[in-house]
Amino acid sequence: MKKVRLTTIMIMAFLSLSAMSCKDTKKENTHDDSSHSEMNHDKMNTSNNMMDSDTQNSGAQKVLTDYMALKNALVNDDNAKAKELGNALAQSLKSFDASSFSSKEKSELEDIVEDAIEHAEHISESDIKHQREHFKVLSKDVTDMVVITGTQVKLYEQFCPMYDGGTAWLSTKEEVRNPYYGSQMLKCGKVQREIN
Repeated sequence: MKKVRLTTIMIMAFLSLSAMSCKDTKKENTHDDSSHSEMNHDKMNTSNNMMDSDTQNSGAQKVLTDYMALKNALVNDDNAKAKELGNALAQSLKSFDASSFSSKEKSELEDIVEDAIEHAEHISESDIKHQREHFKVLSKDVTDMVVITGTQVKLYEQFCPMYDGGTAWLSTKEEVRNPYYGSQMLKCGKVQREIN
């Protein structure tokens, strides 16, 4: 009887700690992401100021639209839809034209896009657990892309402390809908920063 009671107490304590860490509004990230985020934010402001035409942004906007649709499929635990949208995102990444950017930006964008295509293609042929693993890296790629291309819409970089040691993604809505846990922990996370 004591063993059952102790096990029950330990399970309840674990669940309480898990829930608290998910709702914690003071994110303590062990990585040195703060200086990286500040640097990216500064680069983003510079890139936005350098935008001289809508042409630069239209390809990036298509990538963002497809990325958001994929994110929403993962939020909804929809493996089949995520496969379809992973393929659509891979196609929009392949048709992204970086020629109107500076040579340094073009080189960086080509590297980012190459990596993002690989992850989008994996998503198009994987089970949902594997899709979410690739979505983590894909989210970083798309965020890095936005740093260079800028964005026509306000984005929210959201962060879940629970998934794989802490993971971010982009959303067009401030309200958190977690693509890494879906219905299991739909609201786990917080807005880390706004990008506009």
